[in-house]
Amino acid sequence: MSTVAFVPLVSVAADAIVSPAPCNVGMEQSMPRRRYQRGRIISRGKKRKVWVGIFREDRVQIDGTIRRARRSVVLGTVKHVTKLQAIETLRPYLDAVNLVAIPRAKAGRTLKNFVEEWKHNVAPTLKPSTVRAAESHLRTHILPTMGEMSLTAINTRNVQAFISALTAKGLTRKTCDNVLQTLSGLLRTAKAWGYIPAVFDRSALSLPREGERQEERFFTAEQVKQIINASEEPYSTLWAVLGLTGCRAGEVFGLKRSDLDFEKCVIRIRRTLDAATRQMHAPKSRSSSADLPMPEALAKRLRTFLAKQWRENEADLLFCNKAGKPMVRNKVALRLQETLKDLGIERAALHAFRHMAASEMIESGAAPSVVQRQMRHSDSRITLQKYAHVIGDAQRRAVDTLASRVLELTR
Repeated sequence: MSTVAFVPLVSVAADAIVSPAPCNVGMEQSMPRRRYQRGRIISRGKKRKVWVGIFREDRVQIDGTIRRARRSVVLGTVKHVTKLQAIETLRPYLDAVNLVAIPRAKAGRTLKNFVEEWKHNVAPTLKPSTVRAAESHLRTHILPTMGEMSLTAINTRNVQAFISALTAKGLTRKTCDNVLQTLSGLLRTAKAWGYIPAVFDRSALSLPREGERQEERFFTAEQVKQIINASEEPYSTLWAVLGLTGCRAGEVFGLKRSDLDFEKCVIRIRRTLDAATRQMHAPKSRSSSADLPMPEALAKRLRTFLAKQWRENEADLLFCNKAGKPMVRNKVALRLQETLKDLGIERAALHAFRHMAASEMIESGAAPSVVQRQMRHSDSRITLQKYAHVIGDAQRRAVDTLASRVLELTR
């Protein structure tokens, strides 16, 4: 028999709009109103018994009609999960279907209609990466649930119901926040165009709790040195620029010779290369466009690279492929993985260079405000949040001093 995966318990916000009463195991529950249900839980299997929760959810059909579909979810093994735990695990699923009402628009614009208008008039003015992210959120999460709703029906309560549905699917807080950003951006445009009087109150929404954070993989300074020394040009200099400036990969791919000011010893970040379209665009944010200091060692390497290994190209790019075109991010990433394998270094993405630069600066005692300017974060809180795991020398000295004083007092 196939192994059944255990579904972790999902916490539900205490102030949820609707919280269903506990299930009566093995019995179908009557529904006081059409969309409210308590579901049922049964045990299934012979050699390996599991708890299975059964409920129904509304699904919008192509013709706009709503069909109630039967769903079942495995809640855990009977051996390892108690009945009460199974009931609590099923609760978020029931909250989602009880909260999420999908009223069909009787008149006016639906969200689906407005999205088509937005794609035609607004999307072309945005960065391609922004549009790709928005379309992914719309296609995967927003339109399947809320596409048939009238714009005026999308209020704080319905959006909270939508978030509860995403939580029941196991989406993280970060993903929910990104989807909300897309939805609120759409509705702000709808308000500006006079389609709706107000946008839902985002601060009043309860999002899922943050799970355990996975520490981002990054290189050490010694590893970057090995990578640079083991690589041929133009990759050797490319790794050096990434590691010594902390720039994003797209920003380095977008550098031109004219962006290098050897007299003032700065590198000007003015554009970034979109990985999908391979077109140049403005940097990620307003604060991302800046002049970064060029270390003397990097300036020496860049002068040598320009004199001996630089490939002349029509766009005057600092780094280009053999055809004189912008470098393909995936091919550069593949070259990095090959180098890491040869050196016996754990796999990591191109972003590991940027993470290394920030971590090493913090470790050497640089103030968070200095690291913020180099990383070009819009807010120092972003810097502290991303690199809070790095223990700087100043913090180590403070803890060592405290430890010595405490231990002396206990003698």
